[in-house]
Amino acid sequence: MTDVADTSTVSTGAEDPLPLWPIPSSLSPSRVSSFTSCPMQFRFSSVQRLPEPPGVAATRGSVVHRALELLFELPNDDRTPDALSATLDRALEEYATDPDYVGLQLDDAGEASFRKDCDKLIEKYFQMEDPTRIRDIGLEVRMAAEVGSLELRGIIDRLELDEQGELVVTDYKTGRAPSGRYEQKSLAGVHFYSFLCEAVLGKRPAKIRLMYLSNGETIETVPSQQSVRFINTRTNAVWKAVERACTTGDFRPNQSKLCDWCSFQQWCPAFGGNPDLAATEAVAAHEARLAAAGPTQ
Repeated sequence: MTDVADTSTVSTGAEDPLPLWPIPSSLSPSRVSSFTSCPMQFRFSSVQRLPEPPGVAATRGSVVHRALELLFELPNDDRTPDALSATLDRALEEYATDPDYVGLQLDDAGEASFRKDCDKLIEKYFQMEDPTRIRDIGLEVRMAAEVGSLELRGIIDRLELDEQGELVVTDYKTGRAPSGRYEQKSLAGVHFYSFLCEAVLGKRPAKIRLMYLSNGETIETVPSQQSVRFINTRTNAVWKAVERACTTGDFRPNQSKLCDWCSFQQWCPAFGGNPDLAATEAVAAHEARLAAAGPTQ
């Protein structure tokens, strides 16, 4: 989630040249992670906003998130496994015409496999907690806070109260849980949400947690004044780096295992691609996918 400020009409003088690329006016946890993981990928997705082909894992995650959101709209006593199966049916119906699902171009076997994998995730959920006991106060909560000239944004999957009436932030994950040495890195996003809660609600959560539905693991921690201050410091540092990259045009690729899942690999200079061709070729490929998928309504 990244808004881009229009800098085309800004005159900053000879000593402060115009940026080569529009500078984002807001950042979200996913975009902070995107830039720190690979500035070149950030340029393609967040600055140029080039379309990407839908992925099965990401779309499955969206469907399961929606099913859980619908479950928590029910009264506490009605939040049963059968109810979650029903909300999954409803979520799949909602996504049946969504470009992210239609674009997968699944055949009958693919659709059955997609549903089976969703079923496994929601079955695992009930082994992790009892939703009838959750005192939720917000679902898919959108928050934004100003930090200097930058707006920080995020969407909290679930905001709830614990037995003492303190705030708890819960974030669902449908991918693999990280190994022990990457746990703290995986918590960066929910620490970001803790910062937003304190900035918007004036109250720091007593706990932030990640629920990995793939294996039933929950990772949680207690945010502190130091951790919240670190988010402010880190985000400002990332923002300055983004601003510098947009001004100079220097978005350097960073090769890692994440490259295997990058939609823009063919235009990445690290793989011999020409990034200047991405704007036209990525859009053309997207339009071809839409044409092949047919009408979505």
